[in-house]
Amino acid sequence: MTRTVAELELPDLTGRRALVTGGSDGIGLRIAARLARAGAEIVLPVRNRAKGDAAADRIRADAPRARVILHDMDLASLGSVAALGERLRTEGMPLHLLINNAGLMSPPSRQLTTDGFESQWGTNHLGHVALMSALLPLLREGRARVVSQISVAAARGRIRWDDLNAERTYDAMASYRQSKIALGLFARELQRQSVALDWGIVSVLSHPGVAPTSLLAARPELERSADTREVRLIRWMSAHGLFVGTPDSASLPALLAATSAGAVGGHLYGPSGLGRVGGAPAEQRLYPPLRDDEAARRVWVVSQKLTGTRFPTD
Repeated sequence: MTRTVAELELPDLTGRRALVTGGSDGIGLRIAARLARAGAEIVLPVRNRAKGDAAADRIRADAPRARVILHDMDLASLGSVAALGERLRTEGMPLHLLINNAGLMSPPSRQLTTDGFESQWGTNHLGHVALMSALLPLLREGRARVVSQISVAAARGRIRWDDLNAERTYDAMASYRQSKIALGLFARELQRQSVALDWGIVSVLSHPGVAPTSLLAARPELERSADTREVRLIRWMSAHGLFVGTPDSASLPALLAATSAGAVGGHLYGPSGLGRVGGAPAEQRLYPPLRDDEAARRVWVVSQKLTGTRFPTD
């Protein structure tokens, strides 16, 4: 049995449990709603309970029989991530899908997480590393598919090994690119480790292309008082069907990566249209910064060190 979601058919996910970060709005909410429509139980970790309640109501309006469970979590706090991991491990229910979707983009000035990391590095990458570590027993039990949402920005840029925390120089886009490259490299190494150690986890990468979301919109908490020129242009192009995608189409690559029987561990899925920024989802060649196996192993080690986490080695 399958259910149609825009251009994509999802398998019946009844009995499957899916955790989606950033699922209270934007692309993440659409991913969560479509997984729920296919029958999955949805776990939404949220910073803002009111926003989370509104998201759960929207999911249930779309899928009246959906089971949506809210938990408190802030990816910018390693303590908060660890607390969620402990709660879910205590519940003892296996996870079958993990969508590492949440993120923030380009604060005009350097900001810090609770633990003192540059906010994009700490939230987009290190927060998800800590979450994967905390949930590893549940992911292994569920023989889970883990989808790490990167960005077209990861097509270029580099890991600044001598200034990971942007303490010497802060460039908003360079830091964003680094966080997404690191998450992609970590996802590739997670796949390698899973195969080597027989964890049963399949780790894949996706990117949403370009679509009008809140990433570049006005966000006072990021010291962005007005929508950027870029997001205004993206909204106009999306509304006129030009080049870029929509929030709905942008959700499809992660859904394909999460549910397709043909998705391959360590591979990348994204829009297949012109410039790979819009269109139907399909497998794509890894971006050049993501092809470096040695960098992937290095990210694996340094990320565990910085987060104080440990993935087993046997």
